[in-house]
Amino acid sequence: MFRFIQRETLSRLRTSRPVNRIQPCRQAHQKRPRVPPPVRLRSDGNQPITAFGWFLLAIPATTFGLGCWQVYRKQWKEDLIRTLESRMRMEPVPIPDDLSELDKMEYQKVIVRGEFLHDQELHLGPRAFIQKGDSNTTGGLFSQKEASIGYLVITPFKLEGREDKILINRGWVPKRLLDPASRPDGQIKGTVELQGVVRLPENRPQFTPNQKGAIYMYRDVPKMSEQCGTEPYFLDATVESTVPNGPVGGQTRVTLRNEHLSYIFTWFSLSGFTSWLWFRQVVRGKSF
Repeated sequence: MFRFIQRETLSRLRTSRPVNRIQPCRQAHQKRPRVPPPVRLRSDGNQPITAFGWFLLAIPATTFGLGCWQVYRKQWKEDLIRTLESRMRMEPVPIPDDLSELDKMEYQKVIVRGEFLHDQELHLGPRAFIQKGDSNTTGGLFSQKEASIGYLVITPFKLEGREDKILINRGWVPKRLLDPASRPDGQIKGTVELQGVVRLPENRPQFTPNQKGAIYMYRDVPKMSEQCGTEPYFLDATVESTVPNGPVGGQTRVTLRNEHLSYIFTWFSLSGFTSWLWFRQVVRGKSF
């Protein structure tokens, strides 16, 4: 009986298939192709963009709007510069009988004839000395220290042959000559003829205190004219009106800063960067 069982066992071992123990190991070491995961948007319905995420979109939208606004400002500034330059090159004309026409003649030269009323002199400043249409504090008639601090002399002017009075910016004086008594030779008397550049009122700059006294901090033509009893019109006397020991004329700034191109680049760059950042962080949900 024992021999029969032994023969059956040996016959079964001979007919059975050998087990391949190496194949699973080989399959375990085989490299599987890496499939990149599909892009999953946060707005696929499962994870919608939150209200705060939409609020953050206001940053690139606002900077883009500021860039567009600077494009408009650049065009406006270039048109203003061209208009200013063309008017400054025009030949001077007699002051119109209707003074209201001066509102449309800013930066244009007019010829006036009349008499200064020095007893009502006003001052505007402090201001830097202007040469050739721009600030210049080196050399010239005054020292560098004096040219950095001074004031504009604003004097009422009665037009000849009429009752109208206007305001004329005679020019710049250093602080030591602010008192009219310190420059008696410069207080010209009698009828004079001069050329002046039409200027419109200036808006009150931000943080500028309210006007007190006879020294103004900006060109507040309505208040100046009310104080002196003149018409609300203002001229900058040209440099040819300068007299010895008197205010230096030609204090009209004819150069304007035009840096809007750099502002355009800045705002549009910020808009592009924040747009990419918003898409990466909010839409795709990636972090750095």
